[in-house]
Amino acid sequence: MSSEKSFYRSGELAELAGISTDTLRHYERKGVLAHPLRKANAYRQYSASALQRVRLIRRALAVGFTLDELAAVFNVRDHGGAPCAEVRKLAAAKLSEVETRLRETVDLRDELRAVLKDWDKRLAQRAPGQRAHLLESLNAGNNGKPGNRRRVSQIQLTKRKREKKSNES
Repeated sequence: MSSEKSFYRSGELAELAGISTDTLRHYERKGVLAHPLRKANAYRQYSASALQRVRLIRRALAVGFTLDELAAVFNVRDHGGAPCAEVRKLAAAKLSEVETRLRETVDLRDELRAVLKDWDKRLAQRAPGQRAHLLESLNAGNNGKPGNRRRVSQIQLTKRKREKKSNES
């Protein structure tokens, strides 16, 4: 298949873009891809520019934009507007989210290192066949008393809340 055609059927476009025809229809429903013309046989007929649009959508999704965000940006752009400042603002927010996740991931890594070090000590000090209560130790601080050890699940909970919030937008 040549990518220099003036029109593509949905299967051709999907194959060239590396997605499914269901994804094309989803993009149409979300408003990021124009509804195609219909031939007399009811086949969808996409313009050649649709391939570039789909590739742009895929790349934008890969860097963190949502379909809803892209729909809003494309709507402004397709009507002659220049949403550049909004696109930049969205990208800056995504970078901030990534930096936050990176900090949380580093914190999680550091905590897991400390947990493993503690568990190694517990395992070395236990008698053969005796339980070391490794999981139970997660509820205790470094001194064995409840308190100051940050719970690993706290990072996961924060992450889930953030993902839920971004999926709602």
